[in-house]
Amino acid sequence: MSNGLLLWVDDEIELLKAHIIFLEKKGYEVITVSNGSDAIDQCRTQTFDLVLLDEQMPGLSGLETLQRIKDIQPATPIVMVTKSEEENIMNQAIGAKIADYLIKPVNPNQILLTLKKNIHQKEIVTEVTQSGYQQDYQQIAMQIADCRTFNDWAEVYRKLVYWELELSSADSNMTEMLKMQKEEANNGFAKYIIKNYLHWVAPQDNKLSNGFSKLTGNNKKPTNNSDDTRPLLSPDIFKRKIFPLIDKGEKVFLIVIDNFRLDQWRVLSKEIGDMFDIEEDLYMSILPTATQYARNAIFSGLMPQQIATMFPDLWVDEDEEEGKNLNEEPLIQTQIERYRRHDKFSYHKINDSTGADKFMQQYKNLAQNNLNVLVVNFIDMLSHARTEMKMIRELASSESAYRSITLSWFQHSVLADVIKELAQSDYKVVITTDHGSIRTTKPIKIIGDRNTNTNLRYKLGKNLNYDSREVFTIKKPQEAQLPAPNLSTSYVFATGDSFFAYPNNYNYYVSYYKDTFQHGGISMEEMIVPLVTLSPRKR
Repeated sequence: MSNGLLLWVDDEIELLKAHIIFLEKKGYEVITVSNGSDAIDQCRTQTFDLVLLDEQMPGLSGLETLQRIKDIQPATPIVMVTKSEEENIMNQAIGAKIADYLIKPVNPNQILLTLKKNIHQKEIVTEVTQSGYQQDYQQIAMQIADCRTFNDWAEVYRKLVYWELELSSADSNMTEMLKMQKEEANNGFAKYIIKNYLHWVAPQDNKLSNGFSKLTGNNKKPTNNSDDTRPLLSPDIFKRKIFPLIDKGEKVFLIVIDNFRLDQWRVLSKEIGDMFDIEEDLYMSILPTATQYARNAIFSGLMPQQIATMFPDLWVDEDEEEGKNLNEEPLIQTQIERYRRHDKFSYHKINDSTGADKFMQQYKNLAQNNLNVLVVNFIDMLSHARTEMKMIRELASSESAYRSITLSWFQHSVLADVIKELAQSDYKVVITTDHGSIRTTKPIKIIGDRNTNTNLRYKLGKNLNYDSREVFTIKKPQEAQLPAPNLSTSYVFATGDSFFAYPNNYNYYVSYYKDTFQHGGISMEEMIVPLVTLSPRKR
């Protein structure tokens, strides 16, 4: 079987006989011509895997031939071979999108390298990537078994996301193996959360000077009871990450992208990596991993029950009709005041292009603030649209396609414009999210009354009926600092990639929601989320 069909165009082709024999021994079929016109005729009759093209030939020049071949076979890689080292000829050839540029005399291995790079790269990358994951598989399995702390889980999750991105771009058949390993990791992660979560968020009697309960410790002692084992949680973001930067004299631009996962950040980071020095961190979203709870906790620096108690006007219960995240700006103000700070801040939210235009008009006036907060809502809307709209469902049919749509959105969004502006500024830019999402595949039955909330990954209500082996239940919401609309309210969380379905209309419900991206429950994708600090590299 041929490794590829090559066309070699050179007016001294007879002097290259040894090179051609070398390539034929390596399994390539080589067709040779000595001028540009013959090369164009050949390209009209058959499609080549690669063209080697001499730059200096009598009659049609190499650059003219290049353009004509590109018109006939736009996707065929063309490698320019020339005696000339003139910079303007190199620039013209590169501008015409050549695949490579070789200076005569060329040796056979140089040619072989350019063939591997331009014809066989995909297969080589796939082979090397698959082999790399196979070698790492056992080590990751051992790491999953040994996880004890949030940092352990964050490291495992980073590795799984790394291989997910590598294998998806390598078009590999190993993705199924990785999917199973991710499921295994999520099962272990759910056990870790169930064992430790209430300990991390339990209210404590001793009050801090800022007038609210410390969020660590209670009487129940898990195996690791030191404060070192408590991860950075949603209410800690301002206190631990934003205020310290302001105290160092930095002006901070905080961008909160709703429903933004680590894999989506990694894809976006390639777009902006050359503009900033990047410090990537991860933190843990509180439960439920839903905007109303997790994002309000970030902006207030409080757990949901504390917001409902201290600022009842700013908390909206699940069963109320109004929007659950309309009070973010006043919540930020309460946090600044509670720490007796005097930071001047702005708050903006972008939901659509009108909001984007409005924000860009105001951008120049923001420099006077210590802190500017920008909430961007696209990805959450995308995941909901993917559930509701057949066309979006087709476009985002897999994890890889979902990332691809996220990237495409970013490239054409106001957020890309904002980040370009920030790259030329003196801001410290912090990009984070309130929670991620998981692709749900496994339905689990639950029965609730008509006041039960609609989220597919967590339920709260009284008299909920379910199999307790399949979920994490918080029977006393105050232990998790969650509001309880009724005395008998409990919260139930789905783990892994499961979602709740009601027994009536069960089959319709399952077929409608299977393979959709949901949030609210317990998984690495929802809870271990990016917290990234960018420092502009001004040029």
